Amino acid sequence: MGAIVNSVVENSIAEELEIQKGDEILSIDGAVMQDMIDYNFYVKSELITVEIKKTNGEIEEYEIEKDFDEDLGIIFESAIFDKIKPCHNHCIFCFVDQQPKGLRNTLYVKDDDYRLSYLQGTYITMTNLKDEDKKRIKRMQLGPFYISVHTTNPELRIKMLRNPNAGKALENLQWFRKNKIPFHAQIVLCPGYNDGAELERTLSDLAKLKRTVLSVAIVPVGITQYRGENNLNNLKRVDKKCARETIEISSKYKRVCCSDEFFILADMPIPPAKYYGDFGQLDDGVGSLRLTLDDFHKQKLPKSISKPYKMIFACSYAAKNMFFEIAEKLNRIKNLTVEIHPVQSKYWGEEITVAGLITSQDLIDTVKDLSCDIVVIPSIMLRPYSEDFLDGRTLSEVKKETKKEFFVQKNIYSLKEVVEFIHTL
Repeated sequence: MGAIVNSVVENSIAEELEIQKGDEILSIDGAVMQDMIDYNFYVKSELITVEIKKTNGEIEEYEIEKDFDEDLGIIFESAIFDKIKPCHNHCIFCFVDQQPKGLRNTLYVKDDDYRLSYLQGTYITMTNLKDEDKKRIKRMQLGPFYISVHTTNPELRIKMLRNPNAGKALENLQWFRKNKIPFHAQIVLCPGYNDGAELERTLSDLAKLKRTVLSVAIVPVGITQYRGENNLNNLKRVDKKCARETIEISSKYKRVCCSDEFFILADMPIPPAKYYGDFGQLDDGVGSLRLTLDDFHKQKLPKSISKPYKMIFACSYAAKNMFFEIAEKLNRIKNLTVEIHPVQSKYWGEEITVAGLITSQDLIDTVKDLSCDIVVIPSIMLRPYSEDFLDGRTLSEVKKETKKEFFVQKNIYSLKEVVEFIHTL
């Protein structure tokens, strides 16, 4: 892979040195780097020597004098410069195994790399965590990490992850506590496996690790219509009864939160902000609706706009009730009409209700026959820094096919930019 440059920051040292996309950073002060952890460590010096392999094959060396904490301004293609540590599990609930063929190649990659967990907040199971990894984590005092626990029952965890190493979870978590390395925990709840009494056991074990556990997120298992193709037919979705039971059990423990989907499935109101603490697991859908709603209520809305204008929010089914509440307030603005149109997931199946899995075709089917001036979608529908949907088509193609204008909400937890746009109308 290598430390390949993707781009450089404007007015940075890298731009001044004419470092370009495709160049490879070979070493800093003679040290070859495994990942961004090494890079961040070696770059923190007032005088460094950087060896670079240019795209034409030539190798150049630069002596750079800078402030101690000053970054070079390089954005790399990947946070990992050597080989990504792959996942060796075969989890009964694995979402990658429930995908159809024909999606982007990157969507089929299963990583279980502690470095990505530290750098980017991805979840690891610890089943491939080696002694040398632990030594590096301890030596560099890395953390916090994001850990997929699911259950602390060794036999059950081996059964759910289908990996004999999975039974060492509690032993590994106790090592984290002993070495004062904090982590966030995740539990994918699978009815009939790790719910009920087993969930009680897991939360009780995690509670004994005290403040080493920064938060625990409980999310419902995601089941697509392709699960039958991968021998996952015995999975059951979380229903209203299970959702309510899970919320009740989790309420007995500190720093444990159920994802927004549980409250939707339980037909219960989204809790106040206090429930979510510091919102430590937003990317897992824990508190995103509350954060967005509370942020919206802080925005100052205009009393009217200059001429009639119709706006459509194409949202997920999971977020529709929140957007109905938002629309009720926006529709008080004179000349503004707001409608909410949840996008039904024909691609994955109706049980998949989150915005990050909406495909271009499902979006097209939802909005193509609607009359409006603009359609608002969250950026999470698109691949980061691109216009690409999951199914490979682009926003430009969607615009052409629907003959609609689109507003991409960049901050998925705030409608500030949407409100600012309304002020310009």
